[in-house]
Amino acid sequence: MKRAIIIGAGIGGLASAIELAGRGWAVRVLEAAPEAGGKAGIALVDGVEFDTGPSLLTLPDVLDGVLRAGGTSLAAELDLLILNPAFRYVWPGGATLDMYANPVETLASVRDALGGDAEAEFASFLQYSRGIWEAASTHFVYAEAPTFFGIMRMGLSGLVTMSKIDGMRSMEVAIRSRVRTPALRDVLARYATYNGSDVRRAPATLNCIAHVELGLGGWGVRGGMYAIVRALERVARRLGVEFDFGHRVERVEVRHGQPVAVDGHDAEVVVVNADIGAVTAGLLRVEPRPTLPVEARSMSGWNAVVRARRAPRVGHTVLFPERPYLEEFADIFDRRRWPADPTVYVCAQERCHRRTGWAEEEPLFLMVNAPAGADVEGVEALAVRRLVGAGLLDADDAVVWRRTPRGLAERFPGSEGALYGAASNSAFAAFTRPSNRGTARGLYYASGSAHPGGGVPLCLQSGRQAAAEIVADFG
Repeated sequence: MKRAIIIGAGIGGLASAIELAGRGWAVRVLEAAPEAGGKAGIALVDGVEFDTGPSLLTLPDVLDGVLRAGGTSLAAELDLLILNPAFRYVWPGGATLDMYANPVETLASVRDALGGDAEAEFASFLQYSRGIWEAASTHFVYAEAPTFFGIMRMGLSGLVTMSKIDGMRSMEVAIRSRVRTPALRDVLARYATYNGSDVRRAPATLNCIAHVELGLGGWGVRGGMYAIVRALERVARRLGVEFDFGHRVERVEVRHGQPVAVDGHDAEVVVVNADIGAVTAGLLRVEPRPTLPVEARSMSGWNAVVRARRAPRVGHTVLFPERPYLEEFADIFDRRRWPADPTVYVCAQERCHRRTGWAEEEPLFLMVNAPAGADVEGVEALAVRRLVGAGLLDADDAVVWRRTPRGLAERFPGSEGALYGAASNSAFAAFTRPSNRGTARGLYYASGSAHPGGGVPLCLQSGRQAAAEIVADFG
């Protein structure tokens, strides 16, 4: 029986474990933390569990594909929840815009809040966004890591693909060329933050994220996003996958240029489910890679959970700042500081995921974007003050959990606090992200900092792709 060692029990590592075990491999997962999940984590305060990571599920078919490789299905393991409205965007002065699960309802909401011209602009942009996704996803998400020359070798079809994905303009330029309404520009610019990038520099290809969330849909998960982790671990164990928690990897033994054992556990292949920076820094003692420069790192964030007095809430709320929204990107990527006037994101976990809170309070997850490694002193007081002013918190609601970019860096070695590895801040970003196949035979990568990128579905796909390449190489 072929043997695989997976370093890390994050979502990508769990996906690789299921895909390989489902094909008859013997799989052992080594995880430094006491539980699975990686950045899709949890915390417990006074008997109440809450999520500390991702807060929305998109592209559920990817998750279903992993579970089917394990002999089950998404419908059998998890209960997805539709939210209406799903997102509420709030601007200074009290203007609001709601987004719904159904695009038709979303367009009606845009018309009611911003007028008929805005509705037409948004409908046109969503059609454009869909076209990018349909052209790009086959080559840039659901396949091995692309290369520029590989696309060009496709000849005319490759040139057509490159033209359809709008990769030579920035997201900002493309948005401004199609949308005049300032509020809609803010909403669409925010999608750059979904992989920690700068809307002013990231290729317009990433405008497809609008279609992924608004066209294909976003869901809550009954019991919290961590229910996904529990389902993946549960299915992996059914397949015979062995887990060794509390095990920080010290040594990968390499013989004739190929890894053969991890901390004494023999294996034909090793899958690294960790930030690529952990390899760069030599923390895992495997192949060296170039160090990721500070300016190339994706965003980080200040995160917190507030024990808030229970009230009627929308699942996801975004408070935009007084200053022009683009100044937030300038603060993070040009000035390397947390935004002086930040956007604040709130996820009401009882509403989104039917989590159970305290007797009279519920857990609200907060996030403010910041540079990796940034000092965020003062951001908590500012964010809470903004939320109290917007009527989303009471002045005496308590922050019961928090994590800074530096805390993130300590928890995930090699990340330097970046949430998604490298930012996608150039037209060629998709071609430079580390592939799932390492340069050493038998070494593979499955994480948000490898192909195809960060976020729950892309981490799952990274794990699937690593497993597919292992099967192609080793049978």
